[in-house]
Amino acid sequence: MVLEYVSLAILIAVLIIVFYGVIAVHDIPHSIAKARNHPHQDAIGAAGWVSLFMLGALWPFLWIWAMAYRPDRGWGVGDMGGRAQLAELNERLIWLEERAPP
Repeated sequence: MVLEYVSLAILIAVLIIVFYGVIAVHDIPHSIAKARNHPHQDAIGAAGWVSLFMLGALWPFLWIWAMAYRPDRGWGVGDMGGRAQLAELNERLIWLEERAPP
């Protein structure tokens, strides 16, 4: 009789640990987003809960979304000469505005 109660207690403890473990795993992308100061960290956290109710279907995409941003390099795409092109376009715009008739 005592062993039945012990096994029931062990079963309940294992179920509680698994339940909290699943929630903790689904919170990993939100923790990554908070650590990286991600601009969409609230959306990633909310989508983590939605993914939990969808049996983890969104979870890999949330991981990628959270990992894609870093404060030191942004989204990781790089500048690719964008600032130089923007400066050149600004110079051309100023030149055109100076030559335009009033």
